Amino acid sequence: MALSPRRRARVFRGVQYAIAVAVVLVVAFTADWATIRTAFFDLEVARSLFPDVIVVALKNTIVFTALGFLLALALGLVLALMRLSSVRPYRWLAAAYVEFFRGLPALLVVIAIGFGIPLAFGTLLDRTVAITIALGIAGSAYICETIRAGIQAVPSGQVEAARSLGMSPARTMVFIVIPQAFRIVLPPLTNELILLTKDSSLAFLLGSTLAQQELAQFGRAALNQVRSLTPLLVVGLCYLIITIPLSYLARRLERRYGSAGNPQGAEV
Repeated sequence: MALSPRRRARVFRGVQYAIAVAVVLVVAFTADWATIRTAFFDLEVARSLFPDVIVVALKNTIVFTALGFLLALALGLVLALMRLSSVRPYRWLAAAYVEFFRGLPALLVVIAIGFGIPLAFGTLLDRTVAITIALGIAGSAYICETIRAGIQAVPSGQVEAARSLGMSPARTMVFIVIPQAFRIVLPPLTNELILLTKDSSLAFLLGSTLAQQELAQFGRAALNQVRSLTPLLVVGLCYLIITIPLSYLARRLERRYGSAGNPQGAEV
């Protein structure tokens, strides 16, 4: 006898619950919990990581991320305006930049900036400056497209109203269009900030002193000193201290601005 759609949906949902319960039971009864507890939850090792993991590693991660994001935001805004410019070479230049750096892993950008600039110009870059430039360049290619989509999503009536009041195109863009565009793209910008937080771990490629270590490098150094994976757990929790509030903020912004956060018809 054929099942009704409601009963079929109920059976399908029951199968999904059964599979989930089976997976949990298999993991619970087959994992070596004693070894896991020893390897990841050594409280003595965890205590030895404090306060450096907070006052040095977490602080450096936040500093690298914040500086890189500010640079990416500034570059992204300039590139977005170039992408929308009526001057064709500007559009070509910005499009080439975006396609080039969106196609490269952040890893290669960090290496190119950290080791390429000193070779090219015969000068050493401060590590903080190098990772800031690398994160800024890597992030700006994505932020450019986000801001461009936001600018294109601003209703044309807003521009026409501003022009009818006698505002110049530049003043209309600065005081009318860009503020509204940033309001629209706040949720995706928050997601980009989360990505840059994780990309800041690539700073380890440039070497560092203890005072310059960010979370990932601090965890790697601690692993070399103790026979435990507990540093990985502590460092992971520190990343979550940053990313979970940002994810919550992004969801709140998406709910608050609704469909404005996902402009329809805007090409990204």
